[in-house]
Amino acid sequence: MAVVRSKNISPSWSDVKTALLDFDRAGLRGLVQDLYTASKDNQAFLHARLGLGQDHLQPFKSSISRWISPDLMKGQPISVSKAKKAIADYKKAIGRPAGMAELSIFYCEEAFGFLESCSMDDEKYFAALIHMYGRSLEIVSSLPPTERSTYLERLGRLRSRGRNVGWVVEEELNSLWHDAVDEQQGE
Repeated sequence: MAVVRSKNISPSWSDVKTALLDFDRAGLRGLVQDLYTASKDNQAFLHARLGLGQDHLQPFKSSISRWISPDLMKGQPISVSKAKKAIADYKKAIGRPAGMAELSIFYCEEAFGFLESCSMDDEKYFAALIHMYGRSLEIVSSLPPTERSTYLERLGRLRSRGRNVGWVVEEELNSLWHDAVDEQQGE
């Protein structure tokens, strides 16, 4: 049944594939059910991958909001890495370019909302926001021209919100915007 390995070596995907060969259809279904019930992240992944539910992006958006724009009155911590993980999880589950554009722009919108509602001076948070804005522009630029306009409008509005948060956010977003827009117009 199970492959015995040395205690010093971690199991790999190859080991998992070999172990799965011992499962029949019912056993495999039971394993997937156990994974499904183990965490909300697994549920969101399976719903997105299998095309279930009305809004595949909502669980990922909820996670982004929770971590990039926490309720400080409830003592919730900020975690840029966990917010970015939600986008990475969506990419692994289904990774449609329009969904990736939506989630990356949503991340920026939530970050700006958070920054505008509280006073914070965290260089890493600002740097992550600027990086995600640039990533959003890259993703949107890769979409077919007919799908870009709504996303570009939202990114344009975000750029103007940069002046409200200080640091060098507005200048950086303007630079990223002009590089991307000028490149698109040059095509």
